[in-house]
Amino acid sequence: MDSVDAAGLGIGDEFPTRIMGVLNVSEESPYDPSVYDDPDEAARYVDEELIDEGADIVDVGLESANKRFDVLSAEGELERLHIACETIDRVTGDAIFSIETRYHEVAEAALEGGFDMVNDICGFADPEMPTVCAAHDAAVAKMASPPNLERPGAIEETDWASRKSPDWASQADYVDQVYAALKQNGLTDKTIVDPAFGGWSEAQTLEDDRETFRRLREFRALDRPMLVSINRKNFLGELAGRETDERLPVSLAATSLAIERGAHVIRTHDVAETRDAAAIGDAFTERASAQTDGVTITELDVRSTRELRLHFEERGLDPSLASDWRTHVLEIEGLDRDERDRLRSVATEHDVVVHAVDETHTLVLGSESSISTISERIQKNDSQLGRVCSDFRRLLE
Repeated sequence: MDSVDAAGLGIGDEFPTRIMGVLNVSEESPYDPSVYDDPDEAARYVDEELIDEGADIVDVGLESANKRFDVLSAEGELERLHIACETIDRVTGDAIFSIETRYHEVAEAALEGGFDMVNDICGFADPEMPTVCAAHDAAVAKMASPPNLERPGAIEETDWASRKSPDWASQADYVDQVYAALKQNGLTDKTIVDPAFGGWSEAQTLEDDRETFRRLREFRALDRPMLVSINRKNFLGELAGRETDERLPVSLAATSLAIERGAHVIRTHDVAETRDAAAIGDAFTERASAQTDGVTITELDVRSTRELRLHFEERGLDPSLASDWRTHVLEIEGLDRDERDRLRSVATEHDVVVHAVDETHTLVLGSESSISTISERIQKNDSQLGRVCSDFRRLLE
């Protein structure tokens, strides 16, 4: 998993879950407690209700993304940007500031005006957005969306038959489409992926959101940190039979589950409570890795053949080889070709499969017992490679 440095804030497996609080300077926003149009009042809210309560990131929205409202133009967003910039100038607390926008012009002006990162709800539908973010070395959250600036998150409105293929489109389900939407138009080195929870279109159902949540681990194959925005969402509220103002408990339960399934940033209006739920998620989530002699070994968070197929596809391997899955998948970075060949020669005798991804990356698939067996054998006969393989058993325990 490639981590992202967001203006000095680390986001990824080796860091605590980051909490993203929300400030809106849009009169249309449906959540009144976070809406401000006065910079002094907004700054006070950010300091007291977001940063003091544990927010690492403050996401500032210039307009409501609710599909019931007309889309604000780039010029319209720029007219409101001064309120956001004045607000962050007056904030005394320490946080990373994210601008929520779909336009590269707004992103550039915000980054030049004191913002640290971008939250693009249209998934790079503006083709200049990745270039602007890369030029400013800025982290950018990319929400799954069709390539349409006026229809954020409306995954089903993408013409997948022409963008992918008719065969793919006929077989793909909603989560497959979300995954493909995150990949379209590329990813920057500092992209954080967002699977787009919520009613972004009339076609999106509560079951679509629930299935996306069930399959969150699949998005780890993109090798980027993940942001989820599930606070008080309908797909959770329906399960408990709760209206929006009563949905905090189900949101917190889902937060801990989302972290265990791969989320690195939680976007929320309930910062203090979500911080506590994230602490529980972090405490009981295991992401095993080790480093020896310049070689890094990571156990991939893979629970099904379908998830493994995605990891293979993203690494340029034949996805059909995922049928070799044997409970555990280790990714090794740093083995040279000779070491890999020695590892493979032992592995084939013990039902362990070794795949070369590229010159330095290797995948090892096997059961806990079989991988432990080859580790013991290599340690007895190969001191150099054995030091690396000694980490195998510890990672699998």
